[in-house]
Amino acid sequence: MASPRQTHIPLPPDPGGKSLEGDAQLSSVPIHIVTEASQLPTEFLEPSPERPLVIGFDCEGVDLCRNGTLCIIQLAFPGAIYLVDAIEGGETLVKACKPALESNYITKVIHDCKRDSEALHFQFGIKLHNVVDTQIAYSLIKEQEGQTRAPDDYISFVSLLADPSYCGISYAEKEEVRVLLRQDPNFWTYRPLSEMMVRAAADDVRFLLFIYHKMLEKLNQRSLWYLAVRGALYCRCFCINDNQYADWPSLPPVPDHLLVGDNAPEEEILSVLDVPPGKMGRIIGKRGATILSIKDSCNAEIFIGGTKGPPDKVFIIGPVKQVRKAEAMLRGRMLEIF
Repeated sequence: MASPRQTHIPLPPDPGGKSLEGDAQLSSVPIHIVTEASQLPTEFLEPSPERPLVIGFDCEGVDLCRNGTLCIIQLAFPGAIYLVDAIEGGETLVKACKPALESNYITKVIHDCKRDSEALHFQFGIKLHNVVDTQIAYSLIKEQEGQTRAPDDYISFVSLLADPSYCGISYAEKEEVRVLLRQDPNFWTYRPLSEMMVRAAADDVRFLLFIYHKMLEKLNQRSLWYLAVRGALYCRCFCINDNQYADWPSLPPVPDHLLVGDNAPEEEILSVLDVPPGKMGRIIGKRGATILSIKDSCNAEIFIGGTKGPPDKVFIIGPVKQVRKAEAMLRGRMLEIF
């Protein structure tokens, strides 16, 4: 049997520890290509409150969304990386991961979970749950520091890795893979996995646990609650549901200690707004000016399905009053006569 490929995972930092450009230690770990469920750790396949896990998580595929093709699920454990091959292992292998991906006992650390969740839900019936989305966490930390994020100013994974507060490293290889994907969208479907494919898939998750621990040092209790709620809402975002998500896990309640005083967190919701045929252009406006203006006016996040769809929906996440305000403004744009 060939020896497994190797990569390096940065060890969780000590409180106040340095970025990877400083003195952070690296641990050499194997990369396992998984084509059968038996190759995955038992504690992952059989989630248990006695064995809680925190893992890095990501997905690769062709046009990753409800209608695309999920090709690889990457799992980063402290001692190994597992590349779950959805092409070779098929539906049986991916569904073996379902209990873990839906479990409250396994925390999945991911950067921008929306499309990954959509692909898992519509292709395999998996309701992704208990995520820590580093894109959300980054924005919450900036809010704690008094910075106001502009609409659509979401940090990319490459930029997050480059931030010296977290990793402080360059990820130039990511752009190389993006160029290949533009040239050949089926890049992730080819088998056997090339060395570049293995390296690129592992690189997308091997830093996530280090970043997770760095972020936990910075997040206060209020932000941690928002992180949990927004992560749950992001997972549902593009997963349109006819029963108001009644079959999804409940949203995290506000902890009692945050209800004391006048600064209790506001309830946050996801609203899905139907857009009649021919009206999406009015909502978006010339070069996106209209939707950007609405986002500027509301303390809510607004997402449009775009080319990946769904083309006739707008998704709004935020405090109830701000979501209702955004809904009213969007409906107003639909009714305007030019």
